[in-house]
This record gives sequence, C-alpha cells and structure tokens, in this order.
Amino acid sequence: ISLMMTTTGEYMTQEDDWERDLLLDPAWEKQQRKTFTAWCNSHLRKAGTQIENIEEDFRNGLKLMLLLEVISGERLPKPDKGKMRFHKIANVNKALDFISSKGVKLISIGAEEIVDGNVKMTLGMIWTIILRFAIQDISVEETSAKEGLLLWCQRKTAPYRNVNVQNFHISWKDGLALCALIHRHRPDLIDYSKLRKDDPVGNLNTAFEVAEKYLDIPKMLDADDIVNTPKPDEKAIMTYVSCFYHAFAGAEQAETAANRICKVLAVNQENEKLMEEYEKLASELLEWIRRTIPWLENRVAEQTMHAMQQKLEDFRDYRRVHKPPKVQEKCQLEINFNTLQTKLRLSNRPAFMPSEGKMVSDIANAWKGLEQVEKGYEEWLLTEIRRLERLDHLAEKFKQKSTLHESWTTGKEELLSQKDYESASLMEIRALMRKHEAFESDLAAHQDRVEQIAAIAQELNELDYYDAATINARCQGICDQWDNLGTLTQKRRESLERVEKLWETIDQLYLEFAKRAAPFNNWMDGAMEDLQDMFIVHSIEEIQSLITAHDQFKATIPEADKERMAIMGIHNEILKIAQTYGIKVVGENPYTVLSPQDISNKWEAVKQLVPMRDQMLQEEVARQQSNERLRRQFAAQANIIGPWIQIKMEEISHVSIDIVGSLEEQMSNLKTYEQNIINYKSNIDTLEGDHQLSQESLIFDNKHTNYTMEHVHVGWEQLLTTIARTINEIENQILTRDAKGISQEQLNEFRASFNHFDRKRNGMMDPDDFRACLISMGYDLVSGEVEFARIMTLVDPNNTGVVTFQAFIDFMTRETAETDTAEQVTASFKILASDKAYITVEELRRELPPEQAEYCIIRMTKYNVGDAPPGALDYISFSSALYGESDL
Repeated sequence: ISLMMTTTGEYMTQEDDWERDLLLDPAWEKQQRKTFTAWCNSHLRKAGTQIENIEEDFRNGLKLMLLLEVISGERLPKPDKGKMRFHKIANVNKALDFISSKGVKLISIGAEEIVDGNVKMTLGMIWTIILRFAIQDISVEETSAKEGLLLWCQRKTAPYRNVNVQNFHISWKDGLALCALIHRHRPDLIDYSKLRKDDPVGNLNTAFEVAEKYLDIPKMLDADDIVNTPKPDEKAIMTYVSCFYHAFAGAEQAETAANRICKVLAVNQENEKLMEEYEKLASELLEWIRRTIPWLENRVAEQTMHAMQQKLEDFRDYRRVHKPPKVQEKCQLEINFNTLQTKLRLSNRPAFMPSEGKMVSDIANAWKGLEQVEKGYEEWLLTEIRRLERLDHLAEKFKQKSTLHESWTTGKEELLSQKDYESASLMEIRALMRKHEAFESDLAAHQDRVEQIAAIAQELNELDYYDAATINARCQGICDQWDNLGTLTQKRRESLERVEKLWETIDQLYLEFAKRAAPFNNWMDGAMEDLQDMFIVHSIEEIQSLITAHDQFKATIPEADKERMAIMGIHNEILKIAQTYGIKVVGENPYTVLSPQDISNKWEAVKQLVPMRDQMLQEEVARQQSNERLRRQFAAQANIIGPWIQIKMEEISHVSIDIVGSLEEQMSNLKTYEQNIINYKSNIDTLEGDHQLSQESLIFDNKHTNYTMEHVHVGWEQLLTTIARTINEIENQILTRDAKGISQEQLNEFRASFNHFDRKRNGMMDPDDFRACLISMGYDLVSGEVEFARIMTLVDPNNTGVVTFQAFIDFMTRETAETDTAEQVTASFKILASDKAYITVEELRRELPPEQAEYCIIRMTKYNVGDAPPGALDYISFSSALYGESDL
C-alpha cells in the first residue's frame, strides 16, 4: 500500500496506489518480501529474535509490537498472552494504534487482514513503518523524506563516473550507485576504479557483501532479481538505501561539525594575519616617523648659502620622493584597520585592539607631529637662507667700505706724526697749518663712513655671522686707528697753533681751492661708493625705489659739474696770476694733496660709473620682472588647482550621501573618480616645478594667490586619503551587505532613511536625529530611554556623540543576522569528540585538515578534569576564546 503525507504530517493511502498494489508485480512482491524481512530482522535481532515469514510471524501481533518498541525506543501497552483470534487482533490493533499515534493515518489496513496473513496488507503495513521511522526524518537542504533521501544520494554520488541517481529503481540496477555511496564514506572498503558498468551483478554483490561485513547492513536484496527486473521495486530500494543514510549519519554529522570548525578557524587565521600585517605596517610607519622627526628638528644652521640651499634641496627630495609613499602607507593602514574591524564584526569576533602606541589615533597623532615639525623646518630653512643672504650682503658691504677707509687712512698716522714744522720756514708753517685744516675737514667727512662700518659689524654680530671674529678684529682695528688719528690730529693742531704767530697769510686761492676741492672730492668719493654700492631687493617696487634714487642723483650731476668748473676755475686763476706776475709755481698746492688732475680723473670715473649703475639697475629690473612672471605663473595654476581640490573634496563627500545605483556601480564610479584624481597628479607636479623655480630665485611671497605649495600639498594628500577612505567605506558596505544577506533595495532604503535624518549632510546623525529615524521605522522609543541608551551603546561604543552610516547598517542587520557563535563551535567540537568534555590530539588530526588541526593543538589548553587521559585538550574554553569571551 502506497502512503503519502498530509498537511498535518499524517500518511494517507491513495486509491490509485491501492488499486496498483492489488496488482503487485510478482517480482516486486518478491523483492519487498526479502527486503522488508531483512530490515525487520536488523532491528529484531537487537531484542534477540527474528522472523522467517513476514506474513506469518506478525499474525499474533507479538513480534510486531516488539519491532515497534525496538525502532521507537518507547514501551507499548502490555500484549495479550492468549492464542485466540481475538487476542491476536487485540495485539495487532495495539501496534496499529501506536503507529497512528505517530501521525500516520492508516486507510484500508485492518488488524483482521494482518491476523489472516494477507501478504499485500502486511507488506503495506511494514512499508508504513519504514516510511515513518526510517525515512520521514531524513532532511537535506530543506527537503525531507523521499526527496531528502534522493537529494542526499545525488550529492554523495555526483563526483563518480557512470553514476546518475534520478530515482529509486533503475538508477540502482548496475550497482555502481551503491558502490559509490560506500566508497564516498569508506574509500578503504571498495576500489571504485576497478568496477565495470557491464558487470551489474558483480557490482551489486560487492556492495551487499561489503555493507553486511563492515557496515552492519544486512543483505536485503538479490542481485539477480534486481538485474533481471525491468524496473526494480522502489520501496525495496528506498528501504535498503535508507540503511546507508543512517549508517553514515554519524559521519555526516562529524563532517558537518568539522566543516564548521574549519570555517571558524580559517576566519580566525585570516584575521590574525591581518592583525600581524597591521602591527608590522604600523611599526614600520612609526619607526620611519621616529627617524624622520629628529632630522627635521635638527636646526643647526650652515655657515654658507650653498650649504643651506643643499639642505633645502634635501628637504624638497623628502617632500617629493620619501614622504608620498608614506602618505600612501598611512592611508592603506587606516583602510586595513577599517576592513579588519568590519570582518571581525561580521564574524561575531571582538574588535581588534592594536598594541599600545599603535592605534590609528596614535599613528594620526605621530603624523600630525611630523607635519608640525616639517612645517617648522621649512620655515626655519627659508628664514636661515634669508639671514645668510643678508649676512653675505652685509659682509661684502663691510669689506668694501673697510677697504676704502683703510686705503684712505694709509700713511695718515705717519703724516700726522711728522714734526716738519720744527724746521719749516714761516711760509711753510702757514702752509702746514692750512694743510692740516684741510685734513681735519677731510677727517670729519670720513667720520660717517667709520660709523657705517661699525654699524654693519654690529648687525653682522647680531645676525650671528659665522666669521664674526674676523669682522670684529678688522672693525676694532679701524676704530682704534680712527681714535688714534683723532688724537694725532688734535696734537698736531695744538703744535701748529703754538707756532701760528710765525705764519703769514696763506695764498687765498690755494686755500679756497683746497677748501672747495676737499668736500667736492669727498662728494665724488661718496658718489662712487653709492654707484658701486651692492643692493638686494625682492620686488619690482623695491628696485623702482632704487631707480628713483639713482635718477635723483643724476639730477644733481649738472650742479656738481658747475662746482667742478668753479674749482677748476680757481686753479686756472692761480695759473693765470702766476703767468701774469711771472710767479714760478713749484710743487703741489701746499694746502691739499688733491690736484686738478685728481679732480678731473675722479670726475671721469664718476661719469663712467653712472651708466654702469644704470645697467645694474636695469638688469635687476629684468630679474624682478622674471620673478613676477614666476609668481603669476605659479598663482595662475595654484588658483585653479586649489579650488579644484576643494570641489573634489565636496563632490566626494556627496558620494556617501547620494544614492546612485548599486554599491558595485558606486564602487566602479569611485574607482573611475580615483583614477581621474590620480591622472590630475601631473598638474601638481607642474606646480611643484614652478614652486621650485620660485624658491631657487629666492621668491618667498606671492600677492597673486592665497595658495602656497604647502596648502596644495596638504589638500592633495587629504584628497587622496578621502577618496581611498570613501572607496573603503563602500567596500565595507558590500562586505556587510553580503555577510548579512541584505539586498541592494534594503541597503538603498537604509541609505534613504539615514540621509533624510542626516540634517547636517556630513554623513553622521546626532542622537536626537537617530532617535527620530528609529521612531519613523517603527521603534517604540517615545518613553523607552533605557532601550534607546542600549541601542546607542551598540551604534556608538566610543561615545563620540554621532552615529555613522556603517554603524547604522550594522545595527539594522545584526538583530536578524545569522552568524556562527561560540555555542555552535562548542557543539561542533563535541560531535568530533564523541560527546566527551575534552578532545584528543588524534581526534583533531583525524577529523580536521592538517593546518587547522595544528592550529587547534597549539592553542588549546590541557584538560585536567577527572580521569581524562594524558594529552586531553579543552575545546570549550578554546571555542569561547575564538569569540573574545575568554583569553587564548
């Protein structure tokens, strides 16, 4: 009798099956008799008995009740001991009532037919028992009973050649399917490669003999009957195959447990590898920062401009070559940390806590400290270069003025120390007096130059000039000489005044020449000094100021030429008088060392210096104009690049707010966006080149732009970091979506809800906005402060006061997510350990792949409770440690 299951779990008979079974094929009946008899005996032998004839031995109901007790593990009502027909019917009814109590509705099967030995009814009853107790509870991938058993067979035999299980009749005729089932679970019992499809009887007998000898499955079928029957009996095949399912159920359970453990261990191993990589990268980055900061903090100035410019070039190499890879490493470190935390959260593991001093925040603080020192170092470099430039200028100016002064003072001490007036005539004495007055006038005119020399030396000392000792020594020598000249001059004047009454009036023309020639000569000296004066300017305005001063000087030249002509006129007048009165002029003007030729020569020198000064100023104008072009060139690019970086930063910030397409499409767009940003790097390099040209030209300011190269560097690095972080956020959302099993539509709904309550449009919600969002989604939080506080500890464990989108997604999915737990892993280990509270090394190596087995052996602690054998391991504490509930 064929039965089916009702919606309430009962079995019922279909009329068509009943009519078909009334015409049961003799071959099928023979197969059922043999199979059902063997199946019943496989259970009855546990009670120390068996049956020989299936329709005869169940007629009194005693062995039928005993069979049901053995296979169910339950006690049936006490059987009637009498041998009368009504006693037998009562016992069979007790058995049928028990079957009905298990949810099976028997139709057309009565106790009388069984007692009367009706073969078909008896076979139908036994098939009902087999269905209920051997097949009904089989479940594979949400299918049960017959379909579940068939699916199990298909999965186990799928890899084998010449095997294609589609049913429970002709798919088993060649015996290969049965051999494949045995080989799949016990490859040591059958050499499948030696089986032939054209030997069905041999294959079947091999399977029957191996199953009976090694698997304790009695021979329930006859090979010749199956081969010679066009379509073997389905019930007989199902009954026999179900015995294999139950025989291998323990192995299936152990395999499932082992797979779960391997999966959990693989997650832990991958996470540990990511943790080690993070620690290594963090250590290397911190070590690089630790090595770099002292170099940037070394503010020992070089003594020469060339050496300081080499320091600046080394710093540029650091910014262009050495730092950019570290920026990428820092960004990658943050991305790895976020990805690791996401994987730990998705696998129900505790959050990763890096070693002390290696948190992301520690890296960020160290990096911030590096950039602060870096900024200070660059400012110091530029300041030092300006200082050395100023020092070189002052030192050269000091040498020039000192050389002029020392040239002027040469022989002056010796001259002032002469006592020629002691043997001079009255005319000569008077000449010496006038000459001395002219010298005093000249000496006073040089006082300003001496003061300038002293002032320059003082400034060089204040600016810490490296060769200050030489400067001070030379300046001290000039000052000491100047004081001595003053003393000698005063003494000589006193000496000449003592004999002044002996002098006669000196020739006024000589005197006038001397008096006018000396200041004019001094003016020419000053003019020559100014015309040869070195200058340093940094702008068009400054050089224009020098040009204006030079133009003003040139405007005084006609007046000076008049004075020269007047002085030369005095000399001509002397010559005219001497010629007129026949006076023979012998020697030089007694009142001055300046001759008319000296005046003429020096005047020619002044006139030659004027166009040279013009050329120098025009060359400086050209240089400053070139600098201005560099400023404008840099500013033109910086004024484009700076806003471009800002716009890109704003556009990236909108990516995490606007919902456009799937996460994969967003990822693709972001990757394209990232490539466009990377392609823009050439503009940054071009700007860096212009910046280098500006620095080499000693340009330190630019009024045409508010963007410095430092601003652009910082903005560019922030842009690269932001796009990388945004891509990582999308990657983590994909990980969350796939791990939690949420659809793209659900994710879009979550994003839409989040964006609606993200009032500030900054990718975060305040607690009040988050509360409003939850209420809008159906959470009862109007008065549930305790519940809301619990939720806030989940979404904001660090108490930052904001809820990110990632935390929001985690909360919305974690309540229903199906993840492995410590309890599940413990239960899996318990299966491998055969229900013991400990597991042995041998069991681990037998049940798990080598790598996972050794992983467990190394980390499991010893189990020393009770009479556990040596080497027993504690899998319970190990399972808890995997999920952070205890320490490994």
